[in-house]
Amino acid sequence: MKSLLKGIVDVLITRDAKRRGDHKPSHKDRMVFMIHVRQQLVDAFLITAGMLSAGLGLKGFLLPNGFIDGGITGISLLLENITHIPLAALIIAINVPFIFMGYRNIDKIFAFKTLTAIVGLALCLIFIPYPIVTSDKLLVAVFGGLFLGAGIGLAMRGGGVIDGTEVLAISISRKSTMTPGDVILIVNILIFSIAAFVLSFERALYSILTYFAAAKTLDYIISGIEEYTGVTIISSHSEQIRKMITEELGRGATIYQGKRGYGTHGHKLDQTEIIFTVVTRLEISKLKAEIEKIDTQAFVVMHSIKDTKGGMIKKRPLH
Repeated sequence: MKSLLKGIVDVLITRDAKRRGDHKPSHKDRMVFMIHVRQQLVDAFLITAGMLSAGLGLKGFLLPNGFIDGGITGISLLLENITHIPLAALIIAINVPFIFMGYRNIDKIFAFKTLTAIVGLALCLIFIPYPIVTSDKLLVAVFGGLFLGAGIGLAMRGGGVIDGTEVLAISISRKSTMTPGDVILIVNILIFSIAAFVLSFERALYSILTYFAAAKTLDYIISGIEEYTGVTIISSHSEQIRKMITEELGRGATIYQGKRGYGTHGHKLDQTEIIFTVVTRLEISKLKAEIEKIDTQAFVVMHSIKDTKGGMIKKRPLH
């Protein structure tokens, strides 16, 4: 079995090398390919776990009790309450425009992972017999939001989303002065206002509690409530990483000179180029994978940023 897998890997690596004009794949080609495969397997696991968790939150807690959440998922739940159309069909139909939006404004891999996550969630709702865990309103609101938020967060860690609100928020913020947080807030105010009239004021209040539980869980999994992440990269392959950021990710990068100290007392100093860039949290997974392909020893520091102005974050979409 191992020899068969090794043979398949060798064929794929050789084919990729020939496509680039190389007759024989190098050791680095093999390393890059294996990093890519490993990253895709991790992403697939995270997205699958996200689908299962979100399915439990929806079918085991929110749906049987008529509660809703915020975002596109909340719109789907609200329409299910009104029209009694199956939730699985609504989730796919309403998210389709945001998949195309993600394809245009982020990249095709993100769009494919998002499509897979959304269709997978719909299939979970159709075929998995989730138990109705509780009918206690407070427990439904808190734990339904917890499992749903965990599902959305895990899918985002895997490079996709199962709720198109994030894609909508980033797309609008790039073309206006509004921040992604402003867009999400406005969308959710509209959803819960309609819910108060269509359902009941009490269920709308419980649904707001669900939204807060989901949002806090999502923030915990993603590690930060901010929409943007500043990334500092120190590597001996700084020029390759800069080109990857600007050409493949479509992001701006600032290069500044520094000195790297090492040794027991930090007395040995080497000149080095330090790269700084800002990405959305939907792009962190891809950036980390691409950096590792270039330099597995790169020193990468990430920190949260509440908002940015100018540059390539809001002006230039990814292709």
